[in-house]
Amino acid sequence: MTRLLILGGTSFLGYTLASEALTQGWDVTTFNRGRTGHDVTGVKVIRGDRYISNDITRLAKSGLWDAVADMSGYVPRNVLDVARTLRPATGRYLFMSTVSVYADWPIKPLTEASKLLECPPDADDSYGEDIEDGPTKYGYQKSGCEAAVQLTFGADYSTVLRPGVVLGPRENVGRLPWWLRRVSRGGHILSPGTPERSIQPVDVRDVALFALDCVTDNTSGAFNVTAPIGAATFGGLLDDCASTTGSDPQFVWVPDDVLIRAGVRQWSELPLWRSYPGVWQVNSGLAYARGLTCRPLSETVRDTWEWLLASPAPKDNERSGEIGLNPTREQDLLRSLTM
Repeated sequence: MTRLLILGGTSFLGYTLASEALTQGWDVTTFNRGRTGHDVTGVKVIRGDRYISNDITRLAKSGLWDAVADMSGYVPRNVLDVARTLRPATGRYLFMSTVSVYADWPIKPLTEASKLLECPPDADDSYGEDIEDGPTKYGYQKSGCEAAVQLTFGADYSTVLRPGVVLGPRENVGRLPWWLRRVSRGGHILSPGTPERSIQPVDVRDVALFALDCVTDNTSGAFNVTAPIGAATFGGLLDDCASTTGSDPQFVWVPDDVLIRAGVRQWSELPLWRSYPGVWQVNSGLAYARGLTCRPLSETVRDTWEWLLASPAPKDNERSGEIGLNPTREQDLLRSLTM
């Protein structure tokens, strides 16, 4: 039986990883503060704060694991401390990173060979800078976290996954939930760009299953984790939302440049819309070669809607308050941009 320690494990990707591991019969321990989300029934729960050294030392003494999956690491210095403390207690460290570690994201197409943002493995939470439509502190520091893991565990015992946009049941950022709720109300819907725009969000369950496969197969290295380029379109996504919710909306497609001149915020006011050419051009061929499979986006849409209908409203993520157009603003934009 594989023994897995998850740092986090109570919301979205971490929760899904714990659930899928239990389904496969793994022995799963989660370590978190217990302040957000919910524990998955069946996991062994250890409470603690990864930023408190005594808590991490206590965790390291509480068991041996085949692998650690770090779902909550954001500051390089902290990840370095955690990895060093847990090194004697585990054989592999899997770190959940992001495509934001690439210097050219979202401007240019990406592969794993693309240049990374430079950040030392012992950097603190002040490192880096936020550049409009360019690198972010989040990206710099995630890159430093990757370096911290690889410094501690070496190339043979570390695995780094770099998802793009992750959607699916329990999504706490609110991108797909916003579109589903908006489309369910019907009427004229402000839709960004063109329906033919290629998008490549990946289902949270597919990311989790690939992570488990990496642990099972002792797969080392860094992998982009996205749906295939060209597998889905923005128009297809909205059509899936309409068929799933049983609504009959009228999508009003407005060109990118018109929306930008009107001051519509990309990525937030109209979730998943971003006009830069590299956003949905992330090559994940290495992951496919190692067994990543991606379900149709229509299945993600359907299952997310079923979860929304069956579940109480989730607690807001710190980013969720920025997601979506205010209804009045949407109608004002429709009148001013399409008449």
